[in-house]
Amino acid sequence: MNELQDEIKITYIIAIAIMMILVLFIVFVVFIYNRKQLLYLKEKQLQESEYQNQLLQKELEKQKSIEQERERISHDMHDDLGAGISALKLQAEFLKQKAEDEDLKTDIDELLKTSEEMNISMREMLWSLNSGNDTIGSFVEYAKMYAASFLKKTKIRLVFEEENIAFEKTITTEQRRNLFLCLKEALNNAYKHSQANHLKLSMIQKDKEFIMKISDNGIGISHEKTEGNGLRNMKRRMEEQKGHCEVTNDNGTNLFFRIDL
Repeated sequence: MNELQDEIKITYIIAIAIMMILVLFIVFVVFIYNRKQLLYLKEKQLQESEYQNQLLQKELEKQKSIEQERERISHDMHDDLGAGISALKLQAEFLKQKAEDEDLKTDIDELLKTSEEMNISMREMLWSLNSGNDTIGSFVEYAKMYAASFLKKTKIRLVFEEENIAFEKTITTEQRRNLFLCLKEALNNAYKHSQANHLKLSMIQKDKEFIMKISDNGIGISHEKTEGNGLRNMKRRMEEQKGHCEVTNDNGTNLFFRIDL
């Protein structure tokens, strides 16, 4: 009887030992599996991180290549077109001095006017192409200079104001270019249609939002004109930059251009 009990105890102990070994084996297998999964995930994360870094590097190289090409075009335009326009203007002035016919002098004056307009357009393009101008400060200063020059020979008096401008804050080339084209369109419309004698150009920065406001004291914009090509183009330009263009009539015309920096 005692021998049977001893055998049962031994068998029971062996069974417990086997079960413990099985449990330990299962735990070991699970541990190894989890470790492999963890290593796999880490390796995958490293590969993904390396892939993202490669994409970022390629994008940086692409942007650098674009900037270098812009600089090359800018220098070529300055050296070739600038010299050509200057030579054309000089030759026209020389011909004007020699001309005796008044009609010919008038034609030469038109040629001089066209060459000056071409020179201004070239300077605008050079400014747009120069990546060194991709700051809020550069845009604000150039916009102020352009508006003053444009309105100088008109009856419209320009007032400029700025608020909380972070001059070193970066702005993309496309944002800068489209804001400037909207400014040109707005000033041209004010000169041609507003009958105003006062225009305020405001540059405002609110955290990451930049606002350009152009207000005049003219006759305002009728509903038909709010659907015109000029305003449609300005709204389209702002939408392309994920910004917003708004026009209101309040003692004249108020144009708001908003972009996120």
